[in-house]
Amino acid sequence: MGAEKDAVLEFKPCADAPTALCGHIVWDKDAGQATDTCGVPIARLERYENEAWRDGWVYDPRDGKKYKGALRVKAGELQIRAFLGTEILGQTERLQRVAALPVSPVCKP
Repeated sequence: MGAEKDAVLEFKPCADAPTALCGHIVWDKDAGQATDTCGVPIARLERYENEAWRDGWVYDPRDGKKYKGALRVKAGELQIRAFLGTEILGQTERLQRVAALPVSPVCKP
C-alpha cells in the first residue's frame, strides 16, 4: 500500500520481459471516478543488482512524470526511490505490504 494509503501497487515480472520487474496500480481509493489511477503502470526496472532493482523508470501519477528509479526491500518495507540524474539526489517512498485488497472501491479490469 502506498505511503498515503490511497493506492495498492502490484509488482511482478514484466509480461514482455520476464527478467524485468513491472509495477502497476491494482487498487485506488478513487476507483470509478474520473481521477482514478487503476491499472496505471508505475514502474519498469530492468536489472536486479546489489539488493535493488534498477535501470528503468518509476512513474508518479501525482505529478504525471517519469523518473529514473530503484526499488529495494528493507526490513519488510518496499522502498521506491525516484530520481533525476544520480540516485543520491532522489526521494524515497516507503510502502507496506497488504494481505488483501480493500473491499471497496473496486478497480475495474
